Amino acid sequence: MVATPPVPGVRLDVVTLTAAALTLAVAYVLARLVAAVLDAVAEEFVTRRIGIQMLAPVFKFVIYGGALYYILGPLLRLSSTQLLAVSGLLGAALGFGLKDLFANVVGGLVLLVARPYQVGDKVTFGEHYGEVVDIDLRSTAVRTPDDSVVAVPNYTFVTDSVVNANTGSPEMMVVVEFHVARDADVTRAAEIVEDAVVSSGYVYVDAECPFTVLVEDRPFYRVIRGKAYVNDLRNEFPFESDVTERTLAAFDDAGIERPEAVGVATEE
Repeated sequence: MVATPPVPGVRLDVVTLTAAALTLAVAYVLARLVAAVLDAVAEEFVTRRIGIQMLAPVFKFVIYGGALYYILGPLLRLSSTQLLAVSGLLGAALGFGLKDLFANVVGGLVLLVARPYQVGDKVTFGEHYGEVVDIDLRSTAVRTPDDSVVAVPNYTFVTDSVVNANTGSPEMMVVVEFHVARDADVTRAAEIVEDAVVSSGYVYVDAECPFTVLVEDRPFYRVIRGKAYVNDLRNEFPFESDVTERTLAAFDDAGIERPEAVGVATEE
């Protein structure tokens, strides 16, 4: 049996491989620890929560990048032979199906610079809506309203539209919609919606974050929309529930009728 000669400029032995494995393990534990600490600190400072959470992906990039550099140091002495070999391996890997992975990694790096969204933002990727909970080299993790976590590839923000509801601010606009019959007292209905919006314990109103109530005519009914900012984006759904419950109760007390199903009205 003929022994395979060592690759020039590459050091492969038990000590080096063991050190590489330990380095990756330490980097993983350190990245998780830093993320946990930042999350704990962010929860203590609500107004600065998003700014603190956005540091998590930055630290991850630094930690894993440093680990990779430390691992490749003993393995590759960056000679022309190794550069040629690494270039060939990368080209072959990309040719055999790692193009999407490479695009995701580049997208993750661009995210750190362009910052179309950050950890803590409420965003919409296609059919997925929720809070960004993590950004890594490959994907962005989004927690949906039903508490599912969706991994969205990082190149998505380059190829598709991304809607950011708060853009780094803890306050966020929420729209609550109601339908009333065409012959209902729409003025009184709008007053009820306005009162429910401004008196909610979750609302945030100032010169830069005003509230408004809009009325829109439809063929068989009218739409009343209450638009206001919540004091914390995580109060989006409690705000909707609070305003909806009190508005519908006030509609009943005031005798404001709601429309029949649109399909039934159309048939009539």
